[in-house]
Amino acid sequence: MKRFVFIAASICLAFLQDSVLNAQDEVWTLEKCIEYSWKNNLQIQQQALSVETNENLLKKSKLDYIPSFSAGINENLNWGRSVDLKNLEIIKNSLSTSTNASLSASIMLFDGLSKIYSLKGNELNVSISLQEVARLKNEMSIQITQSYLQVLLARQMLQTSLENLESIQNQRDRTKVLVDAGSQPYSALLEMEAQLSSERVQTVTHSSTLKTNILTLTQLLDLENGTDFNVYIPEDAVLDACIAMYHADAVDEVYAEAQRLPVIRGAELSLEKSRIDLKSAKGKYYPTLSFSASYGAYYTSTSKDKSGQYIPFFDQIKDNINPSVGFGLSIPIFNNYTVATNVKNAALEVKRQELELRSRHNELYKEVQQALVDADSFYEKMQAAEVNLRSMTESFRYTEEKFNVGAVNSTDYIVSKTNLLKAQSEYYQTRFQFVFQLKIIDFYKGMPIKL
Repeated sequence: MKRFVFIAASICLAFLQDSVLNAQDEVWTLEKCIEYSWKNNLQIQQQALSVETNENLLKKSKLDYIPSFSAGINENLNWGRSVDLKNLEIIKNSLSTSTNASLSASIMLFDGLSKIYSLKGNELNVSISLQEVARLKNEMSIQITQSYLQVLLARQMLQTSLENLESIQNQRDRTKVLVDAGSQPYSALLEMEAQLSSERVQTVTHSSTLKTNILTLTQLLDLENGTDFNVYIPEDAVLDACIAMYHADAVDEVYAEAQRLPVIRGAELSLEKSRIDLKSAKGKYYPTLSFSASYGAYYTSTSKDKSGQYIPFFDQIKDNINPSVGFGLSIPIFNNYTVATNVKNAALEVKRQELELRSRHNELYKEVQQALVDADSFYEKMQAAEVNLRSMTESFRYTEEKFNVGAVNSTDYIVSKTNLLKAQSEYYQTRFQFVFQLKIIDFYKGMPIKL
């Protein structure tokens, strides 16, 4: 039995300290986990593609301000009756060819400011998509931070369980010696054996919890192989320094700083975009004015000069140049209420975005309130749990000393040990929960999440 406990404890401790003993393995800090997820998360990558799409649309909006150019060449074969374009003579039952070449350009001079609104709208679309990327990164950061701290908590609980297992094993060996010497009854040994078995179960449970939490974290990171995944374990001084810096913040102050979060900025930009879309829809009521210009030439195989000789190709091209310019004015009169319907829908979208912004403000304020209340609550729980742990540690130390000299029985020892384990568990849980709440508050303040 001693050998079994020693081997089990050695394996668990080796698993717990693998980041130190195996220097060749990569160690993941919280900051590294967050940075990795930003680069490799599929949702973030998909949203990044939306950013590129909107950037392309923005570039297209800018190019709409320059004229469009086109060139064309037409080659026609005619037989039967046809018209000589040069002399406007009718040709009967004769095969003829004609060639037309042209270069044209056009530009919209006025379209109800649609181009301006389109450009502004696409600029906002780029900003909105960037805010969406930032929002996804923030959400991923929170999830990873929570999962990371759960891994640290599970490691701490496993380490405590291993230490308790070793302590119970030593007491079991000591009890056996006393029972063999006749100083204690055999029932005391049975109670210690039962407690030792219970501690083994707890150790296996904590080990499984650690593996599960590591799996959850590696899945968040989309790592294909998480078997050799090692997280950086910060020293207690780091967490203590983080806890020592805590002071109760005012809700309004944290809420004011949280206005810069992408969830709010994205809603503000969406509202601004909807207002521009409304102006663009109203612009369809106005007439449109366009300008076009073309430069062309043509050739026909039936063209002859005064002497009856066919005119060569390049001579015709030179003589048949046809430049032109034109203006076009389009006045909307009736379009089946299409424009009016689009304007009404755009106005409704503005109202919807206003409500969405108010909803996000209200939700954010509630989240900040809850985060600060939870932080205060966990801080008080942690302090109470720390006092209780010190008390239970001292009580157990006293009981263990008395048990070693036979002043108390094994039942009292086991009860004291159980109370100590419970106090340790409560303290570590409230401690890591409080640290997580501190990271949440840092997030609302716009501070980077790190340990």
